[in-house]
Amino acid sequence: MTARSNPYVESAFRTLKYRPQLPVKPFENLLAARRWVTELAHWYNHQHHHSAIGFVTPAQRHAGLDRALLEERSLVYERARQENPQRWSRQTRQWAHVDVVHLNPETPQIKEPQNTQKAA
Repeated sequence: MTARSNPYVESAFRTLKYRPQLPVKPFENLLAARRWVTELAHWYNHQHHHSAIGFVTPAQRHAGLDRALLEERSLVYERARQENPQRWSRQTRQWAHVDVVHLNPETPQIKEPQNTQKAA
């Protein structure tokens, strides 16, 4: 199975690829590799804020803390906008809870208009 056939693996590889801590040399031994993967998994789940779920961590979402965090962010941003309206050229970010997350959402296909005239 390639990374392209599994969107979860593809997403993980993309995150790894752009992570500054990605090792450029082989691991010294199996224990070093396991330690690195354990640290990466902890960072990914407890420190990395995911854009698809409102910039909360997976651990916060899993624990059900994301709704309160997103509501608080919404209030903070709205207050900041009211206090400094000149700072904002558009609406603030939408901090709504995301119910369903798609790694590779389907995009609507644009259909070409069909020519209904028949050739003579």
